[in-house]
Amino acid sequence: MLRTPRLLSSILLAALAGLALFPLFGSPFYVELVAKIMILAIFAMSLDLLVGFTGLVSFGHAAYFGIAAYAVVLLAPEYERASLWLTLPASVLVAAASAFVIGFFVLRTKGIYFIMVTLAFAQMVYFVFHDTDLGGGSDGVYLSGKPEAKIGDLVLFDLESGVQFYYFVLVLLVLVYLFLRRVLGSPLGRALMGIKANEHRMLSLGFPVFRYKLASFTIAGALGGLAGYLSAVQFGFVNPEILSWHQSGNVLLTVILGGMGTLYGPIVGAFAFVLLQEFFADLTKHWQLLMGAVIVLLVLFFPGGLASLGER
Repeated sequence: MLRTPRLLSSILLAALAGLALFPLFGSPFYVELVAKIMILAIFAMSLDLLVGFTGLVSFGHAAYFGIAAYAVVLLAPEYERASLWLTLPASVLVAAASAFVIGFFVLRTKGIYFIMVTLAFAQMVYFVFHDTDLGGGSDGVYLSGKPEAKIGDLVLFDLESGVQFYYFVLVLLVLVYLFLRRVLGSPLGRALMGIKANEHRMLSLGFPVFRYKLASFTIAGALGGLAGYLSAVQFGFVNPEILSWHQSGNVLLTVILGGMGTLYGPIVGAFAFVLLQEFFADLTKHWQLLMGAVIVLLVLFFPGGLASLGER
């Protein structure tokens, strides 16, 4: 499952080269748009670890995205730029800890009950930030400035620059992809695939299934938090809508559109989802209808998502 055919590897390397060269030719608007897509790709890969490889369909994954986004805003000084080295690991750690605690409870359910309980917890987190002053209520909160990447007085790179932020996101996208490949190629990853295929057989073989699923849930939450951190830094604004079930639904559609059970599928799905959304929004204000029709047709004729086109 984890071996990448030579032709596909060549395509992925060519795509990476194209992304690396894109800021040299693209306008600032499109550089920002592609950075936004790559953040969504990280978010989608984190969910694919749950849905595509562990067999856990979560409808509350936006909770960890939003928790990390709020964490960077709340950790940052009010009128100063925060430290990247402090806020990035702290935000990811908060998201991972939240996923661990929530996963400890929700993973005791299965099937439709698991889906509904993940949604319920996500809505609880949503209303914590929506109905209290902690997250600024429905108005949200602003980030005074993008975090600084400094060692002493030496500035390694400046996230205020759109191009430098783009490359920072691109590096993290590649690192997340390689990290997940390593995880899925390890005994942990093999066990997760076994749980998805036949959980009862894994239990009968003596595997601690609950612990493996909790590890997967926590890793996915941490990576979802990384995407939330990057989104908050890019736009400098966070509101409760990023924790809503709409956000969880969008990232799940992204995974389905690209292809579950592949790491490159969610990346393809992120580009397809955002670009189709932009294209349809220019055509009509009812762009959701066209987007829904495309996804329905894709599921009917290409149930493996866009990633299956290459295999075919």
